Amino acid sequence: MALEETLAAAMRAAQGGDAAAYRALLRDCLPVIAARVRAQGLTGAAAEDAVQDTLVTLHRARASYDPARPFLPWLRAIAQRRAIDAQRRAGRRPREVHDPVAYEGEADDRPAPEAGLEAGERAAALARAVAALPAGQRQAVEELALRERSLDEVSAATGRSKVALKVNLHRAIKALRASLGGERDGERNGRG
Repeated sequence: MALEETLAAAMRAAQGGDAAAYRALLRDCLPVIAARVRAQGLTGAAAEDAVQDTLVTLHRARASYDPARPFLPWLRAIAQRRAIDAQRRAGRRPREVHDPVAYEGEADDRPAPEAGLEAGERAAALARAVAALPAGQRQAVEELALRERSLDEVSAATGRSKVALKVNLHRAIKALRASLGGERDGERNGRG
């Protein structure tokens, strides 16, 4: 079976909720993605970052893939765009700093010691916000976003239509943004 057919079949199966096919798809896409990233001129850590960004984009956009269309051009377009994004990011950063004063002024990229605490606090705030959602919205978030189950799986398990699940997920995300955004605004203004 040709690579195009193999990857397209794996993507169709993955869209249907087949976790093993999805893992195989990601594994088999790596050489294609890496080749496209290298063709854009990226090497080393920048290339690795672009490959990972492409895999994340593939994961997030997998529901948008149309099985009636060829898979490889779709994948290569994503990889090319992520490689261009990496080149843009690299172009914005100074390559090397020779001035000792400028070096001291550079931001430290390492996470602050309290970053772990902040991440834990954000996770707890998200958990509280999800728990406060109406049952249908909470179920949509938990199943579709957190457990990453397909619409087909959740629809079959709950007896709810795909449209209802999508609407509940959309409303839940909107409510979570409002809830969590409001907490952040309150913290900035000293009310947190």
